[in-house]
Amino acid sequence: MKKLKEGFTTGSCAAACALASCLWQRDGECPTRVQIVVPEGRTYAPAILERSNYTCGVIKDSGDDPDITKGCEVQVQVALHKEDGAIRFLAGEGIGTITLPGLKLLVGEPAINPVPRQMIEEAVRAVYPTQAAAVTVSIIGGAELAAKTFNPRLGVVGGLSVLGTTGIVRPMSEEALTESIYLEMSMHHAQGHDRIALVFGSQGEQALKEIYPQMSCVQVSNFVGFALDGAAELGFTSLLLAGQAGKLVKVAGGSMQTHSRYGDGRRETLIAHLALKGAPISLLMEIENGVTLDGAIQPIIAAGYQEVFDRLCHAASDYCMARVYQAVCVDTMILDGKGAILGQWEGQYAK
Repeated sequence: MKKLKEGFTTGSCAAACALASCLWQRDGECPTRVQIVVPEGRTYAPAILERSNYTCGVIKDSGDDPDITKGCEVQVQVALHKEDGAIRFLAGEGIGTITLPGLKLLVGEPAINPVPRQMIEEAVRAVYPTQAAAVTVSIIGGAELAAKTFNPRLGVVGGLSVLGTTGIVRPMSEEALTESIYLEMSMHHAQGHDRIALVFGSQGEQALKEIYPQMSCVQVSNFVGFALDGAAELGFTSLLLAGQAGKLVKVAGGSMQTHSRYGDGRRETLIAHLALKGAPISLLMEIENGVTLDGAIQPIIAAGYQEVFDRLCHAASDYCMARVYQAVCVDTMILDGKGAILGQWEGQYAK
C-alpha cells in the first residue's frame, strides 16, 4: 500500500504566519519562507504569501488527508503595541467564536484552541520577547466551510476552529472527529445534562427528535465504544443509543466500532437471535439469502417475530454497559427507515 503523505495543521500554518508577520515588522521586509518546529518536533518551512498591513498567508497542505481546509489560505496579522504585555487573540475572516460553555475556551473567545495559541505565542515571542500584541487569525472562506463541520453543533458560530495538538495532519486520521464527539458531549455535560442520546448520524438524530424533542443528541458516527468511554469519563449517569437496525445489530453482536472495514456480522447476529426466539428455518434462510438487513425487517414482522428487535436492543445494552463497567445506564432503541420504533430496551439499572 502506498504510504500516505502527512501534512501540517491549521495551527502550524497560523504559527508560521505569525512568525513571518513579526519578522516583516522587525526587518522591514516580508520573508518568502519561515521555519518553525511543531509540537511533535518536526520542522515546518512553508512559503509565505505577503498581504497588506503586515498580514502574512500560508496555503494549508494537509497531505493526503481529505481535510476540509486543504488548500485554504490561512492568514495572520500581528499588531504590536508599544508597551510590554500579553498576547491577545482575535477572530478574523472565517474564524468562529465560542458561544456555549463546555469547550476548551471561554464563551466569547475566538475558536483558536490552546495548543495553536501556544504555537502562535512562541512564534511571536521568538521575535518580540515581551511586547504586547493582538494576533488576528483568518481562514479565507472559512465561514462557508464551517457549515460542513461539527462547529454549529458545538456552539462555534461564524467560522472554523483552529485545531491541532501535534502540528501534524495524519491522513485519514480519526482524531479530529473523535475530538469533536468528545467536545460536544463535554458541552452538554457542562450545561447540566446527566443524560444524552447517542445517534449515528443526522437521520437518526432527526428521527429521535420527533420522539423526544427535548433530548440532547450527539452524533457519534461509527465510534460507539469511544463515545461510551467518553460518557463514562465525563460522568453521565445514563444515555440512549438509538439508530437504524444496520448499526444497532452490529452493537448487539458486540461491535463497538461499526464501520464496515472493522467487520460486519449483522446477518449472523440477527439470525442467531431469531433462532433463539424459535423462528422457522425458512425465515432464517430468507434472511441469510437477503441482500440487505433492512430488507429483512418486513419478513420478520410478517412472520410475527418483531419482538426480536427488543431482544437485539437488550443485547446491545448489555454490551454497552459491559464496555463502561456498568458506570452508565445505557438504553437502546432501533428505528426503522421512517423513524418509527422497531425495538427498545431500558438498561439493567434504569430508574
